Order: sequence, then C-alpha cells, then structure tokens
Amino acid sequence: MTKIEKTLLGKVAVITGGSRGFGAAVAEAVIERGGKVAIGDILIKEGESTAENFNAAAAAKVAAFIQCDVTSYKDNIALFQFAEKEFGGVDIAFLNAGIGGKASDIAFLPPDDELDAKCMDVNGTSVIKGTKIAILHMAKKGGVIVNTASILGTHTLPSTAAYSASKHAVVGWTRSFNLLPQVCGIRVNAVCPHFVDTDLIAIKNPEIIAKGGPMLQLIPKINKATVSTVVKAVLTLIEDESRNAQTLLALPGDVIRVEEPPPPLMEGVTPQFKEDYKQYERDYVSYYKKQLKTSLEVYQKDHHCA
Repeated sequence: MTKIEKTLLGKVAVITGGSRGFGAAVAEAVIERGGKVAIGDILIKEGESTAENFNAAAAAKVAAFIQCDVTSYKDNIALFQFAEKEFGGVDIAFLNAGIGGKASDIAFLPPDDELDAKCMDVNGTSVIKGTKIAILHMAKKGGVIVNTASILGTHTLPSTAAYSASKHAVVGWTRSFNLLPQVCGIRVNAVCPHFVDTDLIAIKNPEIIAKGGPMLQLIPKINKATVSTVVKAVLTLIEDESRNAQTLLALPGDVIRVEEPPPPLMEGVTPQFKEDYKQYERDYVSYYKKQLKTSLEVYQKDHHCA
C-alpha cells in the first residue's frame, strides 16, 4: 500500500456539497494528507454522518459539519466563520455544491421563474458568492479556491442547456482571476469532470427518469471518468502552486489535462494596445489591492471578524 505524504498538514479546507460524491471524496483526500475539513451541505443527516465517520476513522477531530445553502450569502459567511472557529483558519475552498435534474433541461418547459433560475443559482451564482467570501477569509495569508465546473462547462450537450450554461459561467468566472495572486496571494482554478457515476448523473435522477427523453438512452453509452480521477485533478489544482485560472479536465481513462481557453482575438490589435494592456494589468493589481482592503474592513466590521 502506497504511503500518502502529508502534503496538506495543518491546512484547513472548506468544502461545499461535502456530504457525498466529489465533495466527500476530496474531503477524505485532504484529511489523508494531514488537513482538516469544514463541510457545508444542505443535507443535514448525510453531512453529519460524513463528518462523524471521518472523525471516528482518524480518532481525532478532523472534520466538522454545518448546514449550508450555497445560494445564500448568510450561509456562506456562516460556513467560513465556522471553519475559522473550529480549526483556526481557511487555506483551501472547494466550491463543489451543484444540481442537475429537471432544472438542467428547461428550454421546452413552461416559463417558471423559480425553476428556470435554480440551475444558474446553485451551480453558478453560488460559486461567485462562495469565491467572494473565501477571498475575504484568505486574503491575509493567501490560499487556493477550486470550483467544480464540468466537461459541459467547455463543451455542450443539447439536453442539458441550462446545466451547461451554469458550468460555462463557472469556467468564465474562474479564468477571470489570472491576476488575483498578485492582488492577495490567492489562486482560483476549476475542475471539469467528464460524466461520472454519481448521484447527480441523469439516469440516477428521479426527476429525469420521470421526464424521460433521449438522454436516458445516451448516458449509459458514454464512457465514464472515475471519482478518483476527479480527486486527483482537484489535488493537483490545490497542491501545484503554478496553477492559476486553470480549467482542468478529469476524463475517462484517468486522463487529466488542461482545457486551454481560446486564444485572444488579435485582429486590429496594435503594438501600442499591447503596451496599453500591460499597463492595464499593472493598474488592475494596484486598484484591486485598494478595493480589497476596503472590502475587508467593511466585512470585518459588519460580521465581527477578528
């Protein structure tokens, strides 16, 4: 049996959607490498059980659970403050909570404000909220954020238009933080799993089964990636400090590779504009350092942070 190095000794990870699936698997990997985890999930029974099992296996307190609705700023703030209270800080955030089901395939359903917003709210907007709060908790000493996107965040499938749109949003959000390490020492990346046999997959989702449709025939024929490959990809994004604003595919056959963004448009770009853009990047760093300082002061005052 291969000995696992304690590469995350003393590190604390916040993990949303951590009661099962990718979240629980990554939590286990963090603990095996010497870290501790604060699990946030809307599923209370499953979350409490997962944390208790980790603690029992370690014969120590290595995990703690708090109920968290990731679409709520209040709950995101409570989760990160909970992690600091339980374990003394936050070094890693794995923003992983997500949904599929009926909300992922809404193009031909009757107009429904709540249903039509649900996939984007849980899969996309929640990552924006979680990132913002994570930055405020990590800004003093740096850290790393990994967002769960999907192969459908870089590709598309007609039967999952809303889900694909939400995961494209995560990819775009992640790639926009290439200068964040220069602002506050925080890296932001995304893992993009291929289809994996988890509870989220369509053929296991009661809503999709009830609705029917061609996806039910297609999914069993798609080659699947494994949870272990997804975990390896997440650990790579956490541990390799050279990785920032990357989208890392976790594919069948234990293949892990970067999905590069399309090259920037160069038509009409003059040498002068290239110099202007370099100046913009320098200005960005100094401008957002000041904005972050102000945001931290407001956050610490409003939420009684130390």
